[in-house]
Amino acid sequence: MLTLKVLSLLLSYPEAEMLTALDEMAAVVEREKLLQEQHQQAVLTLIESFRNADLLDLQEQYVALFDRGRFLSLHIFEHVHGESRDRGQAMVDLLQMYEARGLELSSHELPDYIPLFLEFLSQQQQDEAVDLLRDAMPVLSLLGARLKERGNDYHAVFDALAGFAGEPEALDDIRLQAATEGEDRTLTDMDRIWEEEAVSFMGAGNNCQSQAADVSPITITPRDQFAKAQNRSL
Repeated sequence: MLTLKVLSLLLSYPEAEMLTALDEMAAVVEREKLLQEQHQQAVLTLIESFRNADLLDLQEQYVALFDRGRFLSLHIFEHVHGESRDRGQAMVDLLQMYEARGLELSSHELPDYIPLFLEFLSQQQQDEAVDLLRDAMPVLSLLGARLKERGNDYHAVFDALAGFAGEPEALDDIRLQAATEGEDRTLTDMDRIWEEEAVSFMGAGNNCQSQAADVSPITITPRDQFAKAQNRSL
């Protein structure tokens, strides 16, 4: 499923190598036809937007969009656990899943970095990739909705993933949140934001222990169940 690899590259920090591979990337998307037609065309349009662009401008825009706040962070568990200890265990579980399937990380990226996650999925069987991606769709759909609210073409990647794996049940609530949450004040008001906007995206099983390799480390616990569990722990 090289199309998922293409989506991974589109969400990665722009490099000269990617710009030289735009024709190949577009050809993969057209040949595999893994995406729904409207999403395929939107992804091809995004690829086309990189042509003749200045690399430094692309890199500056990328950093401003994805690296200067929490709302559009490309690290899945940042939207789930914030800086809590649960995030560290979730990282360990995800890394163990990668290793159990023969993937050894050679970069300095954290395992929940979305481009890395998509690259991993591109190497799996399609039904397994869909199952794993579906677990992450509440976060990915929120990112897509936030990008769409900003009028940014990167939303095409997240729309394509939703078409491929299926939209989350709470999509209407996700879109409403993106439309009404206001500006990203993470850097100036982080403590209050995390308290008010905590997202439940917890690993299956006991969060204090590593999970078995065949259990998805990104299984979702509904928000109300998470709140009840938090209250019981107090």
